[in-house]
Amino acid sequence: MKNLLLLCSLIVSTLSLAQSTTTLKVSESEEYKDKKKSEDVIAIYTSDASETAIVRNSKKDFLFDMFDANLNKTFSKVVESSKKETHVGDLFYDNQLKFFTVYAPKNDERVVYCHTLDLSAKSHKKTVIFETTVEKKQRLFGSRKNHNTSFALSPNGNYFAIATDNITKNKNAYTIRVFDAKTEALLYKTTYQEDEKRAFKHNDLYIDDSMNVFSLGKLYLNNHGKSNKKLNGDAAYEFVLNKVSKDKNTELIIDLEDEHIQSLSFSKTNDVLHLRGFYSELNVDRIKGGCDFVINTNTMSVVTKKAQALPKQVYSDLYGYRTADRKNKKKKELRNFDIDYVLTDDQGGTYLIAEEFYITQNYVQNGTMGGYWQTVFHYDDILILKFRPNGDLEWGRSVFKRANVPSYNAFLKNDQLHIILNSGKNLTEKSDGRTKVSKGWFESSSLYDFEYSVNGEVSYNKIQDNSGNEFYLPFYGTYNNDKFIMMSSGRRKKTFMILE
Repeated sequence: MKNLLLLCSLIVSTLSLAQSTTTLKVSESEEYKDKKKSEDVIAIYTSDASETAIVRNSKKDFLFDMFDANLNKTFSKVVESSKKETHVGDLFYDNQLKFFTVYAPKNDERVVYCHTLDLSAKSHKKTVIFETTVEKKQRLFGSRKNHNTSFALSPNGNYFAIATDNITKNKNAYTIRVFDAKTEALLYKTTYQEDEKRAFKHNDLYIDDSMNVFSLGKLYLNNHGKSNKKLNGDAAYEFVLNKVSKDKNTELIIDLEDEHIQSLSFSKTNDVLHLRGFYSELNVDRIKGGCDFVINTNTMSVVTKKAQALPKQVYSDLYGYRTADRKNKKKKELRNFDIDYVLTDDQGGTYLIAEEFYITQNYVQNGTMGGYWQTVFHYDDILILKFRPNGDLEWGRSVFKRANVPSYNAFLKNDQLHIILNSGKNLTEKSDGRTKVSKGWFESSSLYDFEYSVNGEVSYNKIQDNSGNEFYLPFYGTYNNDKFIMMSSGRRKKTFMILE
């Protein structure tokens, strides 16, 4: 009886949601077969000529592939790798994919390689970018979730910069290297944030056309290591913008007085450098709203700074309209969100798109033999904030979802924001107004396009109902030339879907 009542309550609490078919043109490529089994796409880019370069991970190899405008394979190379060589970042310019790896032949030796996949020459080559030594087993690129924030290309495409850690037992130190983008020649190397007590955690990287490098991150207070907060929840760090050149280092503290800055990323709008991200009133690990800093890079000063609370619609999307006001009154703050995308439209509006990410562990009993701890990765709700060119927060939305793998991608087309993801076959609207984006226990799945207008209105557009042979992975996708391309999930047999 209780089970019947529960089932009835579930049916009552959800309603059919008005859905439409995506306005994007959908097409698929011819199927091709890989010689090696692989699912993990590490890097994918599309050129202005609509050619696509892809790097994937196999058991003991890196797989490098090229495809023409019709997504027919034109080049393929298998490069042997080992557990001691790992991917740390990538850049795409001049019709070339630069794929960076770090190799650890010994506990204290590190070699950084660049694999160049040249779409014009239909070739692959591997070169040594630099070699260095570290403390025993020390990571050269720290423990950042997104290593790509350690690599940056100048707007004119002439230079690229790499930021690395250089921490020793008795000293914290960090290094910037700047290279000629065409020859890969080292132009200069400099150390910054060198201190015996204070640690620095790199957050984002930017290089201008004059080879000035801007490194943004958290500078931790003495005796706090790299813990984000003190015992009372206050920040144990300051956000710092470092301007690094061949001959000079300049430091600028970024703050909001009484609020804690949770995270920041670089954003360029109308040739003005912005730092945009999230802040909190209660705790450094939480989010109360969005913040914007305009930086004068010549004087290294903050021109303007703004902090604005999350719009009510963000809470309504996540908790329902009945509780949205109550969450605001209780100073409810979001947490565990990492910025994935910073997108700028043709009018200079900027979108910050973040996903809730955290890890839990469950103890699984294994009969009479004891049990084991199971690690579960959570890729849950999506937060979307749109900023006007002047830094004002225009609107905010969120997506109420649950997933255990990276599950979405985002791009702007004709100033409309598109969130591409897989969900249950039919989206449901709860009685409190929320749209639940996840698959039920016995439900099949579908591929969706959530389309947001310039004013933040959303339409839920179905692309297709998924089947075993036609399940696409939006997270492993690339957008260029008004086309979004993503690969299917097959381990050997592959197809591409094109949205345009």
